Amino acid sequence: MASDQIRQMVNFILQEAHEKANEIRVKTEHDFNLEKQTLVHEAKLNIQDEFAKKEKDREVQERIARSAEIGECRVKKMKIRDELLQTLLSEAGGKCAMVARGQNYPHLLQKLIVQGLIKIEELEVTVYCRAEDVSIVSGVIQEAVKEYVEIIERESGIKLKPKVSLNSDRSKDLGESTYGGIMLTAINGKIVCDNTMASRLNLVYEELMPSIRAILFPED
Repeated sequence: MASDQIRQMVNFILQEAHEKANEIRVKTEHDFNLEKQTLVHEAKLNIQDEFAKKEKDREVQERIARSAEIGECRVKKMKIRDELLQTLLSEAGGKCAMVARGQNYPHLLQKLIVQGLIKIEELEVTVYCRAEDVSIVSGVIQEAVKEYVEIIERESGIKLKPKVSLNSDRSKDLGESTYGGIMLTAINGKIVCDNTMASRLNLVYEELMPSIRAILFPED
């Protein structure tokens, strides 16, 4: 009888132990699965964050590269346009050089001297020109002075007696890049009136630049 009770007690204890062990196993598996899910979820979030960061970096690099490419294209476009405009200016200079070889060139030089005298407003003036134009300027300079004096007298009633001379230092003659025309100086070169063909061409070029660009580059 006593042995039966002991056996029952042992069986009860063993059953309790098994149940307790099973509870511990179930709880352990649950905690493990929960921890595993948490770790997997965190790993997924980290991967997503890393992917999003790399994707953002890639987009930034693409924007930078695209911006650099656009900037480079704009620079090339501007360079090509400037070269075209310089070619146009050079060709126009060639046309001016042709004018300087024409029959009306002496008359043009006389008018340029008169205009220069009116602009410079000095009584002692030195006229400069290209070496090849020295003989022409020498032939028209007195007529130019006479015309200038008549204009001033007609407009103001004052008769001037200007002293206008042609530069005698051939080393200071104007260069071929001026395309012709004259330059006047006064007060030892402190006052200068550039009436060369190149100067007038550049002046017209600057004034007409908006119109020139509109014709050549209408897409702007």
